[in-house]
Amino acid sequence: MKKIINEPEDYVDEMLQGIYAAHPDMVTYAADDLRCYCNAVKKNGKVAIITGGGTGHLPLFLGYVGEGLIDGCGVGGVFQSPSAEQIYNISKEVEAGAGVLYLYGNYTGDIMNFDMAAEMLEMDDIKSISLVGADDVLSNSNPAARRGVAGIYFMYKAAGAKADQMGTLEEVAAAAKKAGDNVRTVGFALTPCIVPEVGHSNFMLNENEMAFGMGIHGEPGIWNGPIKTADGLAMESVDEILKDMPLHDGDEVAVLINGLGATSIEELYILNNSVRKQLETKGIRVYRSWTGEFATSMEMMGASISICKVDEELKSYFDYPVNTPFICQK
Repeated sequence: MKKIINEPEDYVDEMLQGIYAAHPDMVTYAADDLRCYCNAVKKNGKVAIITGGGTGHLPLFLGYVGEGLIDGCGVGGVFQSPSAEQIYNISKEVEAGAGVLYLYGNYTGDIMNFDMAAEMLEMDDIKSISLVGADDVLSNSNPAARRGVAGIYFMYKAAGAKADQMGTLEEVAAAAKKAGDNVRTVGFALTPCIVPEVGHSNFMLNENEMAFGMGIHGEPGIWNGPIKTADGLAMESVDEILKDMPLHDGDEVAVLINGLGATSIEELYILNNSVRKQLETKGIRVYRSWTGEFATSMEMMGASISICKVDEELKSYFDYPVNTPFICQK
């Protein structure tokens, strides 16, 4: 294992200490718990949006806490859920009089702990609504059972914009749901990653072998085989997405090309170009795109492609300015 760390068991907390030290004007923590990560600025009367999940996916989840996006984040161990108590403490810290939207990935541990936190809030007479991102089309044929991966970024954008415009809790939830209903993701890995406290790879791939459809925790994909070209990956990924979310000549989409941690930005832009060519051959227009790291898996090499069908409402949310320690869009 080659990592720039001290003790493996201190990996999460020392990472958080570094973020707080670098951005004290933007982020803080609640209840004397470094893992109760919060926006340093509270806007009274605004719906509070709270997310959370395991460490190892930066900037997912805590990288989206900031102006125009999320208000708080529960930080779990590497690939582990945050606790219900942490989520509750964050909620109490950032709630600003308009209720709480819980917005997180579709994983069993996260669902259980966010549901428990919601019950605790209910006892405090604080209203909450919970939504999950479930955009990974190859993880399950049942949309409700799919994993939430990088496509949740579009849900954050929609919810964050509507909340910053002082929408009601129901309106903010509806904006997030609309984005979630219209986004699909396909991912693929070229190498495994190493969890610091484990010290070895979480799965194996042979040289010149890749896994198509693999999840961000190393969940199995739909095939392992020889590494394909960027054009080949774009063609198969777009075809899988369009089988699940049919698009037609003249439709517009937003595209997110996401690196999994060890893929160069040059390769991601090559993939972006390949995806655009595939969409253009079908008469589908790209309204705007993002290329970079949005939901990583430690140092895994690979990428994911998220496509979100847009209308004028979603365009306005996706164009809305945001500012976090990790993302700035003016």
